[in-house]
Amino acid sequence: MKKDIHPENYRYVVFQDVSCDYSFLTRSTIETKDTIKWEDGKEYPLYKLDISNKSHPYFTGKQNLVDTSGRVEKYMKKYNFQSDKKS
Repeated sequence: MKKDIHPENYRYVVFQDVSCDYSFLTRSTIETKDTIKWEDGKEYPLYKLDISNKSHPYFTGKQNLVDTSGRVEKYMKKYNFQSDKKS
């Protein structure tokens, strides 16, 4: 194995899926600005996710539409989709 290629700053970080309010604690090197108090009473860095295995259609078996910043409306407007099309 090559030496000095792996980061040294691993620490515990809470990842939170904001679409289904699911959180998990794991070790990571990701940089965050937010913190959260975890179940053990300690405070950990927080990283917010748009989707995780608890909300992804592949794992849940159902389709959820998560629109975090108006992307669906932008797409509909860009391509002139209308909800009541006439034939």
